[in-house]
Amino acid sequence: MLQPLGVTDFAETAYRALLAAPGLTVPELAGRLGRSSGATRRAAGELEELGLVSRLPGRPVRLLATHPDSAIDLLVARRREELEKIRVTARALAAEVHVERQPSELLEIVVGQAAIAARFTQFTRNCRAELLVFDRPPYASPTEEDGQGAVNGLLREGVRVRGIYAPESLSQPGGLDAAVLAAKRGELSRVHPRVPMKLAITDRQVALLPLVLDDMVTSAVIVRPSALLDALVALFELLWEQAAPLLVADEDKARDKDLLTLLVAGLKDETIARQLGVSTRTVSRHVADLMDRLGARTRFQAGVLAERNGLLADD
Repeated sequence: MLQPLGVTDFAETAYRALLAAPGLTVPELAGRLGRSSGATRRAAGELEELGLVSRLPGRPVRLLATHPDSAIDLLVARRREELEKIRVTARALAAEVHVERQPSELLEIVVGQAAIAARFTQFTRNCRAELLVFDRPPYASPTEEDGQGAVNGLLREGVRVRGIYAPESLSQPGGLDAAVLAAKRGELSRVHPRVPMKLAITDRQVALLPLVLDDMVTSAVIVRPSALLDALVALFELLWEQAAPLLVADEDKARDKDLLTLLVAGLKDETIARQLGVSTRTVSRHVADLMDRLGARTRFQAGVLAERNGLLADD
């Protein structure tokens, strides 16, 4: 059970034995396990290094197993930290080494309603900075619950999500309510009368779109970094500029006003986050949204435009 956390099979057996009989010496433990003292001593040393075993004071040395709750949490945290370092290293290597992809590797065909829905969920789980979405029926999942749940998870983590809805999406039963709820949860939502297809772009590194425009459920294509992906990103940005925002609720207007007031005061994101009782990433996302809506290139310019448009005036 503990092997994925870096514990060998024999060391785990020794750990379990010490849990059942605390305070054994190495020879006593070796006798219980039917192994040599040398092998048992090495296993005990491994456990001690991992924090699973400690030594009781006095002579002879007696071993005490750490309680599983705290011990396993420690190992999981350590392994998570190691995996995070590996992931950072891999990204650094990818940035340093440019590998030319073969044309056949730039596109991948996905067939089947369930497979398409699963890949969309995978996309959202792997997203770290920004998700761009064209939303229009038909849908790969009958209720879209899995996909929307994954998007909600991204919003909770502070990932920026921008969605452009087709009018027919909002005409679906519950469609408008779902879009408004997503906007309230932090999604940047707009409506465009001519959304050409369904589309999802993750971190501007990979896109998922229908293979055939008239059949957007049974087949799809995955596009990796290429001129085609650049064109899809450009198409999204073009329609985003043309699209109209969903109706902003009163509480969102109040939030924008508070945020703009603090921005004009020159406060940093950390201070604003404490003042508003939200995370720093949430503040950064809202600031980016405000700048985008105001057409501002800098925070100072956003404050000037807000004042000019009467957004800071008392109601």
